[in-house]
Amino acid sequence: MTVVSSEWWYFFNIGVICLLFLDLFVFHKNAHEVSLKESIVVSIFWVSVSLAFNFYFWHHFGHDLGMQFLSGYLIEKSLSVDNLFVILLIFSGLKIPGKYQHRVLFWGIFGAIIFRGLFILGGAKLINSFHSILYVFGAILLFTGIKLIRDNEDEKNMTEHWSIRFISKIYPITKDFHDQKFFVKEMGKNAVTPLFVALVIIELTDIVFAVDSIPAVFSVTQDAFVAYSSNILALLGLRALYFLVATSVAKLKYLKPGLSAILIFVGLKMVFVDIYHIPSWVSLLVISNILLVAVLSSWYVSKHENDQPKINH
Repeated sequence: MTVVSSEWWYFFNIGVICLLFLDLFVFHKNAHEVSLKESIVVSIFWVSVSLAFNFYFWHHFGHDLGMQFLSGYLIEKSLSVDNLFVILLIFSGLKIPGKYQHRVLFWGIFGAIIFRGLFILGGAKLINSFHSILYVFGAILLFTGIKLIRDNEDEKNMTEHWSIRFISKIYPITKDFHDQKFFVKEMGKNAVTPLFVALVIIELTDIVFAVDSIPAVFSVTQDAFVAYSSNILALLGLRALYFLVATSVAKLKYLKPGLSAILIFVGLKMVFVDIYHIPSWVSLLVISNILLVAVLSSWYVSKHENDQPKINH
C-alpha cells in the first residue's frame, strides 16, 4: 500500500496537528475578519509548507513518487475550490459574520482531515484487494466531470437544508450568535448556535465532495501515504484560500470547465489504466496546464470586461 515506514505516518500527523493548533490558537486567537492581504500571505505560507514537504519527499523517494504527490496536491487543491463556492453559499445563507468564519472553517477542515484519512485508507485497501475498483472510480469521475460542466450554480436556500431540521429536533437553535461558541445555554436549556449548524453542513458537504476527490487522487498514485499527505496538505490551506475565493468569485469564470476537464482526464486515465499507463510526469503536465489555462483565461476575460467603457443612458 505504501513505500514509506510507519515513522513517516507518525511524524507527518504530528506535524499537521501542530500546524493546525498553531493556526487556531496563535495566529487566530482573537476572532477577526480575515483581510485580502492576510489571506494572500497565509495562502503563500501553506503552499510553501506543502512544496517544502514535496521537495523533501521527492529527495527521499525519487522523482516518480514526488511527481505523484504534486499531481495529487494540484488535483485536490483545484477540486477544493468548487467546495469553497458551496461553503460561500452556506455562510451567506446562514448569515455567518466574517469574523467567525475562520473558526467554523478550522473545525470543518479538522473534521475533513479525519474523514479523508479514513476514506483514503479504505480506498487504498479496496484497490489493493480489488484492482477492478479503479474502473468504478474512473466512471464516477467521468460522470462527475460531465455533470459539472452541464450544471448551473446551486442557489439552494441553506436555511432549508435537511440537517437543520434534524438538529432542531435534538437541540434548539439560537437566533443570535454567542461570540465563537457552538454550544450555549438559553433559559436553562442546552442549545446550538448558527455556527454549529454551519459546521455540520460543511462537514456533510465535504463527505459528498470526497466521492470525487478520493478517486481522483488514486488516478495519479496508488501509494496510500502519497494520496493521504497530498490531500491533507491541500486541505490545510483551504481556510486562507476561501477568503481569496470569496473576494474573486466573479472573476473565476472558467474554473468549472477547467475542473470538469481535469475530472474527465483522470477518469479516462483510470478507465484505461490496464490498456495504457500514463506516466506521472504527463499527468502533472496535463493537470497543471488545464489549471493554468482556466485561471489565465478567466483573468483575461474579467480584465477585458472591466476595461470596456461604460455607456451612460
